[in-house]
Amino acid sequence: MSGTSPSPVVTGLGGRCPRCGRGRLFRGFLAVAPRCEVCGLDLSRQDSGDGPAAFIILIVGFVVIGAALVVEVGYGWPIWLHLVVWLPLAVILCLALMRPFKGLLIALQYRHRRHEFDAG
Repeated sequence: MSGTSPSPVVTGLGGRCPRCGRGRLFRGFLAVAPRCEVCGLDLSRQDSGDGPAAFIILIVGFVVIGAALVVEVGYGWPIWLHLVVWLPLAVILCLALMRPFKGLLIALQYRHRRHEFDAG
C-alpha cells in the first residue's frame, strides 16, 4: 500500500474500503462487509446510524419540493399528477443516494479515526 491513504469521498461514494480503497465496503445493498477482503480492515462494528438518512432527506426534499413548486407555479398540475410524478421520484432518489452516503459517512469516520475501527 502506498504512503497516502485514499480519499474518503472517492472510497465512500464508490463503496470501497476506507483504508485501501480496493476492497468492497458492502456485502449487500446496505449491509457492511465484516472485513475488507483486500487489506483485512475490521468493518464489523461500523454503523453510520441515521446520518445518511438525515442528509438524504434534506437533499431530496429540497430537490423534489423545489421542482414541484416550479412546476405548480408554471403549469398548475392537478394534485394527482404531482403525486404520480414526485412520490416515485423521491423514493428513487432516496434509494439511489443511500448506499453512497452511507459509504461516505463510514469513510469519513475512518479518516477521522473513530474508535470503532481497529488501530492496525
